[in-house]
Amino acid sequence: MPPEDAVPIRDAATVVLVRRDGGGGPRVLMGQRGAGAAFMASKFVFPGGAVDPDDLALVGPVRLDPATERRLAVDAAPGLARALALAAVRELWEETGLMLGRPDATAAARAVPASWRGFFATGLAPETAGLRLVFRAVTPPGRPRRFDARFFLAEASGLAEDRVPTGEELAHLAWVDLAAARALELPFVTEVVLAELAELLAAPAPDSERRVPYFRQGAEGSRFELL
Repeated sequence: MPPEDAVPIRDAATVVLVRRDGGGGPRVLMGQRGAGAAFMASKFVFPGGAVDPDDLALVGPVRLDPATERRLAVDAAPGLARALALAAVRELWEETGLMLGRPDATAAARAVPASWRGFFATGLAPETAGLRLVFRAVTPPGRPRRFDARFFLAEASGLAEDRVPTGEELAHLAWVDLAAARALELPFVTEVVLAELAELLAAPAPDSERRVPYFRQGAEGSRFELL
């Protein structure tokens, strides 16, 4: 195991995609990581991953909810809020095939970074306005990989096309109700996020009035803050 200071903390974005149709309460999209994965092997997780250099390089307008934009700017480099939102959209697409996008007549002809070419080739541009920051957590020391992960809530009604989720990175992708989700084999932070989500969906509040948990974990210990 490398020493703690040798493991870089990477900025990451995770999408908690919620659908509310069909009765029976809200459901979230989750999948299982592979047994051989270097990080959270065999655990059920939400789609997500690290910010890619292409997310920072992508040119064009990125719409953000004002409260989410303000919270994303806390303890973050200038311009990172924009890249985090884009990473959330890209990772959801790469891991599930589902697209948070809006029609753009110029999309297919635009010169974009490599990891975004397939997305824009569909004639869509990323739509980030519906993302809401609901949690932030840093992987504790002593892990082979560490992330500063921002968890975004997004509504399935905002998808460009409501289709069956598919992907190679996550197995058993499925829409799961909150009680069933909490019974799965989960990372600790996912358990916490699901608990927070249950409270948020049961008693929604205006974005400007909500307090977003920030779970710091470092050599000095673990502590919660509210953004």
